[in-house]
Amino acid sequence: MANAAYPRFLQGLLAKELDMDSDGIKASLIDSADYTYSSSHASYATDVGSGAKVAASGALGSPTITGGVFDTADFTWTSVSGDQCEAVILWDDTPTTPVADPLCIFYDTGLTGMPVTPSGGDINFTVHASGWFAL
Repeated sequence: MANAAYPRFLQGLLAKELDMDSDGIKASLIDSADYTYSSSHASYATDVGSGAKVAASGALGSPTITGGVFDTADFTWTSVSGDQCEAVILWDDTPTTPVADPLCIFYDTGLTGMPVTPSGGDINFTVHASGWFAL
């Protein structure tokens, strides 16, 4: 699988249901043995099984949108234990309608330090110099 935006996320952007610079955008470490991307998936709460969710960040800090690029500050997942993680999912923890916890982007390639095997400690994540994604 290559990195991909969830179609429902793109629809939510166009319909002004999501606000990437003011909503609580989070990042989760995902065990790909327990989750496979599907373009039909829309909700982090219901479409990503609990076994796949190894760690979730708090709301990502310093979100910016410049020249069509979404970026945030680097962040840390704290005290992470569980299965090896091969992917990261960005999701929006703010809206409750029309989709609760909408999935945004699935990443499984081009991430520095991935895959990662949690050992109970913190995992620092450096956002790519060119941001998370561009439209």
